[in-house]
Amino acid sequence: MSSISTARFPLSVTIGGRIVSPALPIVDSSPPNATEKSFDSLLQEYSEQNIPLESKSGIQLRERVLDRMGQLCRAWIKSVCLKIPLPQDAVENAGGALYTSGSYRLGVHEPGADIDAILVAPNVCSREDFFGSNYIPPDYDGESDLSKVRDPDSLAERIRRHPDVTNFVPVEGAAVPILTFDWEGVNIDLLFARLNSASVPKDFDINDDKVLDGVDSATEKSLNGPRVTNLIAALVGGTPQRYQTFLKVVRCVRKWAKARGLYSNKMGYWGGVNINISVALVVQLYPNDCAASLLRKFFLVFKSWRWPNPVMLTKPHDAGFGLSVWSAHHVNHLRQVAPIITPAYPAMNSTLSVSRQTLQILHEEFCRGYEIMDNIWKQHQGGELDSGDAFGELFETSDFFMTYPYYLSICIVGPNESDAQSWTGFVESRMRKLVSDMLGKSLPLSKIQLWPKKLEACIADRTALLTHDQRKNSVTYFVGFKIDRLRMRGNQLDIERQMQNFQQWELSRFQPYVNGMDVFIKNFKVKELPLICFQDIYEGGKLEAMKKRRKLLDADPIRQKAKKHARLEVLKARMDEMRRRKEEMAAIASEKKRKREDMDKGGEEADIDENQQNINLSSDEAFAAKEEEALLENALDAIQNETGEGKTREEAERDRQKLLAGELLVEGGGDLDDEEEEIEYGRNGVRNNLVEQNALISIAEREAEVLRRSGCSIVSDDEFVVVGGNLILPWRNSMFTSYKKKRVKSEEDSSSQENVSIIFKSNFDVIELDADGFVVDKGDDDFSPSATWQGRRPGFEFKLGERGLGYYRTGKKISVPSHVA
Repeated sequence: MSSISTARFPLSVTIGGRIVSPALPIVDSSPPNATEKSFDSLLQEYSEQNIPLESKSGIQLRERVLDRMGQLCRAWIKSVCLKIPLPQDAVENAGGALYTSGSYRLGVHEPGADIDAILVAPNVCSREDFFGSNYIPPDYDGESDLSKVRDPDSLAERIRRHPDVTNFVPVEGAAVPILTFDWEGVNIDLLFARLNSASVPKDFDINDDKVLDGVDSATEKSLNGPRVTNLIAALVGGTPQRYQTFLKVVRCVRKWAKARGLYSNKMGYWGGVNINISVALVVQLYPNDCAASLLRKFFLVFKSWRWPNPVMLTKPHDAGFGLSVWSAHHVNHLRQVAPIITPAYPAMNSTLSVSRQTLQILHEEFCRGYEIMDNIWKQHQGGELDSGDAFGELFETSDFFMTYPYYLSICIVGPNESDAQSWTGFVESRMRKLVSDMLGKSLPLSKIQLWPKKLEACIADRTALLTHDQRKNSVTYFVGFKIDRLRMRGNQLDIERQMQNFQQWELSRFQPYVNGMDVFIKNFKVKELPLICFQDIYEGGKLEAMKKRRKLLDADPIRQKAKKHARLEVLKARMDEMRRRKEEMAAIASEKKRKREDMDKGGEEADIDENQQNINLSSDEAFAAKEEEALLENALDAIQNETGEGKTREEAERDRQKLLAGELLVEGGGDLDDEEEEIEYGRNGVRNNLVEQNALISIAEREAEVLRRSGCSIVSDDEFVVVGGNLILPWRNSMFTSYKKKRVKSEEDSSSQENVSIIFKSNFDVIELDADGFVVDKGDDDFSPSATWQGRRPGFEFKLGERGLGYYRTGKKISVPSHVA
């Protein structure tokens, strides 16, 4: 039972014998205005048409199934007590209760949704009694395999033998053991909780923290399901209207998450409890808003959330029963990416499976959702909306099979139906580690996404040797990824090694392993994806999906900018070609004119006629060239304006000339190709292709080249070389003298070195070098070199510092001059 507390604790509730208060203060408690109410009516109109609720007959069916299952569970508890045996009164008082959690407990009432149920039993019932494991038949021969033999009196076997039960799968080896089955078509996940008491009283309060005293880890997690759900319902249930608003937003967010491929906690995304907590937090921040405004603010809050700050409805507390409580300062919790903390004791992170890669996907979808909701809200404010169809864009199916250039198919196969179900469930629980931990962290990928919806098909390589049963009992998941070109080395990705590690470290833990259980990987490009990926997902199938993908690529601003630059380069090349042809035409006309002047008078008339004909022809070509050039100039002006540079034609032409002359830096310039030949050097070190080289270097580099050819050593501040390296050291004098004598005769035949006069355009510091070729530091206002102590100097101290031995100014930060460093 829960109730609203006094005004002293706003939005606080009393549940389980303690007062629970929100962790964050209210942001806005104002009621909705007329515009927001009309906006909410549009969302209500859309929800009634596109988000259906469970019918009355469906609700009655679920209630009937739960009632019959409760009777079956209580009868099983009594049979266990009689088998011990216990006194009759102890058997009658043993009790037992069946609780629900999740969306069914909250009343979301989605058609076809499963029911999360928890059986609470006394300590006389063990988990072995629940599953019927470790059973030895009376007629056992001592050799048969007992791994699949279960106690016929166990609850698992009683449920499996029920005529209304199908698709029964026990998962005993999980961290939280579970029975999953369909009862009259209603999917049920049944958990088992064993209390540390001999009975389950009729007034049993599951919300009281004392029920966790002395229980094991699996029971703790099982009991926390209904405890968390009850506390969420209590924190948002201040008024009936607020609770109904909460349910409306939860239905919308669940539909959005399923449509966008974000609804799967075991795959690294958000599950039902995560959505319930996050929506409840938004209700706490805006307690009086309508559903449409809360949906818009839901995306606003989590688009702006500062991860890894935790999302919590109430601050964690420790009830003192020795259970681990989540803390932001705990060393094991510091590296959690996007924690969402459960409100019940013991507080724990419900999004432990969320990784950096899946958080990236979630954040992109939050931003997209807020942009759509904000646009709809602005259109409604402007009076442009008259129906709720505009909300359909928010719930559109994800573009997963159109977004990525590369995909991987993960095909899970099993030898038969029962083994395939258990094997598939185990691989699904480990698949996020393959995608986020192994592929995402070890390969140069900029983005990777796992599609959480499975395809009931065998999509494997044709060379895989699979039996008919294996292909029949198989499911396939898809992973899309983008390659980070900056981190890529080579042109191949080594996925095989990561798959081997996945099978060796993760899949090998499955027990019992049966021959025929396997996982197959196949890679696809986006246009090679099979047709089944697009069926029942995109209207029009693969053809329409590829057309939509092309539109999305064309609408990409980065691609548009690249296309504009490419068009600009093509137009510039065409203009250069036109100008070159124009110059050739002018040179030909000038040559013809010179020839006409040299010809004798006898052929003057014929030459005049021919010249007139050429002039007319040249005039027509010149006019056409000018017209085409004018069109190109106009096109260049339009593209130049689109780039946002705002340059005139004259400025653009000057920049082009500077660029061609090498006076402007070209972005993206790199090393020469291996096939290019290096520039050769002739005699005396003079470059052969001096004219072509000078066209590619700047003025400063030309001056440096002149100095190098004249025999000078060029030293700059950004070159880490030894100053004075061109000097001949004393110990090399004899060697250099003998070498010089040998070259005297050969140099007499060669031409003498060209005299060069050097005129410096920049002022250089005059430095002095010591015998070893190092710069002699003359000192400055902050430092005075001295080899010995010369007495005290006011404001200085004598020491061996960064600039050598001498007097340094006290309290002054040492700065070494560039010519000394």
